[in-house]
Amino acid sequence: MKRVVTTLPALLLAGCVAGPDYRIPQASIVNRPEAAAPFLGINDRSVSQAALPPRWWRLYGDPRLDGYVEEALAANTDLRAADANLRRASAIFREAAAERTITTGLSGQASGGRIGGPTASLPAPFSYALGFDASYPLDLAGGIRRGIEAASAQTEVAVAARDQVRVVVAAAIARNYARVCTDGVALAAAQHIAAIQRATLAVAVRTARRGRGTRFDIDRARAAAFASEAALPDILADRKAALFELAALMGRTPSDYPRELEACATIPALARPIPVGDGAMLLRRRPDVRGAERVLAATTAGIGIAEAELYPRVSIGGSAGTAASIGRALGSTSFGFSLGPLVSWSFPNRKAVRARIDQAGADADAALAGFDGAVLFALQQTETALSAYARATDRLRDLERAADAAFRASRDADRLQRFGRTPFLDVLNAQAGYADAQASLSRARASVVDRQIDLFLALGGGWEE
Repeated sequence: MKRVVTTLPALLLAGCVAGPDYRIPQASIVNRPEAAAPFLGINDRSVSQAALPPRWWRLYGDPRLDGYVEEALAANTDLRAADANLRRASAIFREAAAERTITTGLSGQASGGRIGGPTASLPAPFSYALGFDASYPLDLAGGIRRGIEAASAQTEVAVAARDQVRVVVAAAIARNYARVCTDGVALAAAQHIAAIQRATLAVAVRTARRGRGTRFDIDRARAAAFASEAALPDILADRKAALFELAALMGRTPSDYPRELEACATIPALARPIPVGDGAMLLRRRPDVRGAERVLAATTAGIGIAEAELYPRVSIGGSAGTAASIGRALGSTSFGFSLGPLVSWSFPNRKAVRARIDQAGADADAALAGFDGAVLFALQQTETALSAYARATDRLRDLERAADAAFRASRDADRLQRFGRTPFLDVLNAQAGYADAQASLSRARASVVDRQIDLFLALGGGWEE
């Protein structure tokens, strides 16, 4: 009882709230200057320090891609689930906020009995009681306030999770769109190589019939032609798989895949360097970082919720009612009312409450570690994506030069062989080199677009409304 006497006035005078007020700890990694600095890979000519636009896929200047992304953001099943989770979190927040409203109640009672036993002839007196009560929690310890803070933070966690799904869906649409188109380019190149090698096989057959070639030349040419033809089914299968994945991402059945994209043979290209911003922009934009910070806020509020159990619950309330026998119903003496503070305290097991406070503190420490980890992962993933994209573009330039040289070598070998100045084996070797160079070039083009999408995914844009 002594603690009630000493604690309650202190709460009333100080208006204190249990638990620490939330702020990002100064020692957190997000507050380090290097976390907000420009990226190490910003000096590459394929990127710029301009801010990333909200709908980054529009940088490709492809209205069809834009339409696919918008369709997916409206119909994707993962996004529908994320929206439902957000609605649930919002309802939990409203429930927590409702704890600060007035609570009301109505009661009614009627009774009757006989005086003198069941054989008595006197009429039985009947009485009634009607009452109304209302109370408002003062929340002096701040347990309700901290509960609202925690529920609000958890709602923002759900928002961040929904935004992260938008990021992933947009990137998946762009990746599979580019995959279909790069497969179309690879298919055209493979078909071109196969046509050249079929023509070479025909030349080998004609030359052997004239006595200027051998069976060995024919077999080598036929093997090269068959190898080129064998590359086509894998490309076709990969393209079809990408089309089916696009359909699923857009909420369509496989039979309703976007057939108009099947003929795409132009790889999506950026008209300007990728705008990546800096570390500060990245950490403000990434939904996973924002979600981790909100988890830290929620767990910090959880400390206050646990500490509030140490203090009594105080509310102010009143009641009014009427009670009398039926004969004196609504008489002046049948009414009554009361008004005053209501104190409820169950004298908690302090050891158990302290243990719950320690648990909440440990949860907050773990959330801080998770927040720091999310910051480090965001920076590391972006730097890795920048480096990979830069090296992919360097490799593509080298392979383009190699493919041009291989084409010239194949063309010259064919001309020289026609004039009898080089053996037929040199023609086959040159064509094999050209086929390998084209295959490597197709893979490199696909890799560059893939690395672009990786970078956009690491930058965390595309969720903004």
